[in-house]
Amino acid sequence: MLRAQTEREILGLLDHPFLPTLYSYFETEKFYCLVMEFCSGGNLHSLRQKQPNKHFTEEAARFFASEVLLALEYLHMLGIVYRDLKPENVLVRDEGHIMLSDFDLSLRCSVSPTLVKSSSSHQASNGGGSTGGILDNEHVPAHGCMQPSTFFPRILPGKKNRKSKSDFGLFVGGSMPELMAEPTNVRSMSFVGTHEYLAPEIIRGEGHGSAVDWWTFGIFLYELLHGTTPFKGQGNRATLFNVVGQPLRFPETPQVSFVARDLIRGLLVKEPSKRIACKRGATEIKQHPFFEGVNWALVRSAMPPHVPEPVDFSLLSAKEEKRNHHLQHELGDPGAPQKANSSDYVQFEYF
Repeated sequence: MLRAQTEREILGLLDHPFLPTLYSYFETEKFYCLVMEFCSGGNLHSLRQKQPNKHFTEEAARFFASEVLLALEYLHMLGIVYRDLKPENVLVRDEGHIMLSDFDLSLRCSVSPTLVKSSSSHQASNGGGSTGGILDNEHVPAHGCMQPSTFFPRILPGKKNRKSKSDFGLFVGGSMPELMAEPTNVRSMSFVGTHEYLAPEIIRGEGHGSAVDWWTFGIFLYELLHGTTPFKGQGNRATLFNVVGQPLRFPETPQVSFVARDLIRGLLVKEPSKRIACKRGATEIKQHPFFEGVNWALVRSAMPPHVPEPVDFSLLSAKEEKRNHHLQHELGDPGAPQKANSSDYVQFEYF
C-alpha cells in the first residue's frame, strides 16, 4: 500500500506530454485503483518483439530514447528518481508517442534547480544539484518536490566585463545558460528494480542516487538497438554478477553506429561518479552526437516511427465485460456490468 500511495502522490505532481495524467483513484476492499489514459499501442517491449529481428532501427530507437530522456529530465527536476526504466514500462499512445508509466519504485527527494554557465558546466563539480537527499523511509514534506512553475533558478555570477546589457540577466559570456536540476546528493539503500536493469551501486549496496536512472537509460537504449540487455545471465544471480563484474560488450550484429555505442558506453560506466550525466543530468546527454539533429523543443511534433492500428473497442468491451464480471464477483456485487464506450477507456493499475 505504501508503494501504491507513493505512485498516486507522484502521478498527482506530473504535467508532461510523455508522462501520465492521473484522472482519478479509488479504493475497494480488495483493490487500489489508479485511473489513467488508455494507451492503445501497448508497450515498447511488445512493439520490439514485432520488429524484424526483434530490435528497432537506430532512427526509431533515437525517437523513443529522446522522449524518454525528456520524461526523465522532468522527473529529476521534480526531485523524483524513477528507478524502473525498461521497455515494459514505456507505453505507446494512439498517435505513436510514448508515456512513461509505473512509479511505485520511484524515490522522492529535494532538488535545487540552478542555471550555470554552459562554458563551465563541464567542469562544475557540484553541477547545481540537490541541496540534500532522503532515504526511502524518511518523510517528504509537501514542498520537498517543486512544480516547474515554482522554480526560482539562481544564475551563477560571471565576470562583469563579459556581460552585455542585451543579456537581460540571462546570458553569461554570450552563451545561453544551462538548467541543472539533477538531484545528485540523494542516497537510498533500497534494493529495487529489475535484475537486468539494476545499476552496480544498487547491487553492491553502496547507496544510490539519480545516476541509477542514467544507467538504466543506457540498458534501455542497448535493448532497443540490440534486442537484448547487455548483462543478462542464465539466472538472476548470474545476471547480478555480470552487472558488477563483467565488461560491456557489443554483439557483432546488428551493426550500430559509433556514436550510439559511445553514448551507451558513457551511460554504462560502473562507477556512478564517472557516468555521463551524473552531474549535469539530461543536458549532457542531449548534447551527445547520437542525438544530433533532434529538435528538443519540437520532439512532440516529430513523426513517430510506429503508429498503432485503430483499436476495435467492441472486442475490448467484450473482454472488459468478462473481467468486470469477475471483479464484481470477487467484490460480492452480482450486478451485470455495463458495456463501455470507446470514450470511456482508460488504463487501470491494480495493487
